[in-house]
Amino acid sequence: MASEKRKKKANSDVSKKRKRKEEAAEEAEEKSEERSSEALRLLQSAMGLQLSSLELESLRQDCVLEVPNHSDVQILGKTVKAVFGSSWREHLCEGSVVEGKVNPGSPAVLIISSSALRCIHLLRGFRSFTKQCHAAKLFAKHLKLQEQISLLKNRVNIAGGTPSRIKKLIDAEALDLSRLQVLVLDLHPDVKGYSLLTLPQVRDEFLEVFKNYFYEAMIQGGLRICLYGLKDKHKQGHTVPDT
Repeated sequence: MASEKRKKKANSDVSKKRKRKEEAAEEAEEKSEERSSEALRLLQSAMGLQLSSLELESLRQDCVLEVPNHSDVQILGKTVKAVFGSSWREHLCEGSVVEGKVNPGSPAVLIISSSALRCIHLLRGFRSFTKQCHAAKLFAKHLKLQEQISLLKNRVNIAGGTPSRIKKLIDAEALDLSRLQVLVLDLHPDVKGYSLLTLPQVRDEFLEVFKNYFYEAMIQGGLRICLYGLKDKHKQGHTVPDT
């Protein structure tokens, strides 16, 4: 009799543990879905997009990457690395063009910032990946367009630039977007409170580039967007007024 009671108690304990695990898993899944929905809302708000219900349904729930610390570029690098899983070296480190697979000037990661200085700052978070294949700097400061076109005739895994120069390089068919998997948008405000989406001319240039070259890839699920540096005032839907 005592043995039977112990057996029933053991079975009951196992059932309770299993139930607790299932409940914890369900709770984690619900939180993940909530975070994904919030991230999509933030994307719409930050980009000024009006996505239809059909477009929202087609978006992957993880199309917006979360960066735990909006001011640590090392964490940014690790967050992006995780997207590529076990094949991260192949996508981010190797330095040779592979015919039919890796075209010249086709980054897997592209960073868009409002200034050259911000591009350089964010690229520091990817230094551990760029020893064999240097990151491409795609901005106008100290760099001529023709020099960058020549640079993009080689393999590029990671690139960072400003909207205006990125558009010129795409239009010149030097920057190839066929391999792009992660688009990092630098939304960190400068000392005056302006960012990629609130500095008037830069914002207009960026939105044109995004809608023409990146929007469709995002909707189709082939491109993930990383909103880096999105602070509370942006999350609440506030922007710096145009002056």
